[in-house]
Amino acid sequence: MSDDNHTLPYPDSAAEHPTLVIPGAASASEEQAPPRKRRRWPWVLLVVVILLALLVVAAEFIARAVLPGIVRSIVVEQLDLPADQQLEVETEGLLLPQLIGGTLDTLHLSTDAVTLEGITGAADVTASGVPLRGGDLGGATGTIRIDQAEFTSLLAGTDLPVDTVAFDAPNATVSGSINVFGAAVPLSLTLTPGAVDGDLELTPVAASIGELDIDLDKVGSSLGSLGEGLTQPQRVCIADQLPAGLTLTGLEIVDDSAVIDIDVNGAIVTDASLQDKGVCPS
Repeated sequence: MSDDNHTLPYPDSAAEHPTLVIPGAASASEEQAPPRKRRRWPWVLLVVVILLALLVVAAEFIARAVLPGIVRSIVVEQLDLPADQQLEVETEGLLLPQLIGGTLDTLHLSTDAVTLEGITGAADVTASGVPLRGGDLGGATGTIRIDQAEFTSLLAGTDLPVDTVAFDAPNATVSGSINVFGAAVPLSLTLTPGAVDGDLELTPVAASIGELDIDLDKVGSSLGSLGEGLTQPQRVCIADQLPAGLTLTGLEIVDDSAVIDIDVNGAIVTDASLQDKGVCPS
């Protein structure tokens, strides 16, 4: 082999070699930009909103727990009811906006037994526009359910022979006796009750003497004016047996009860005279 073409030796691997720097290129450390700070305010706002929502829910629960007791105390005091009077109080909708506004949209009161002016029955009343800082109600309606004994007392001032009353929906049968030529004659009248202009209206539909059914027209013709009075529809004022702030708007026999529909004067909560018995025209 000829020595004219010399082979250059390989570079020594142990020797130091300078690093070539390409112009315009950044170093690895310079390529890493500093991390951006994360915005925390959206998370803080979210936490605040959640806490406020929890506070509102808690306040709503507290209002619903406390308000019924307050309302019950006021009703018991205003109507002079026993301290242990059973009374259920219910409201509708969110309470907090109503409490802030000072007026409850709807207030529902119910009890299985309450005595008002000598009449005992189950009561169910719904009031609207109930002011929390004093004042009259926007309005109220309700029902009172009474049994046969209480219904009998409502008829005490009538000319009907009322010793006992039996319900047979939609009618009521009153039984007693009438005096005919000095003799007591047992008489039963079956009546359909209703209401007209605040009065109780009783419309006879059947009659019997003893165990014998008789025609209503014959009762009227045979007993003269007495018979005619018994067999014609009768209107009975019961305003003197109810608080003056209550007006009878309907009455019907349902199952074993007489259901009385009433309209409540909104001023009954502020006017003591409306809480006393009403007056019947003489």
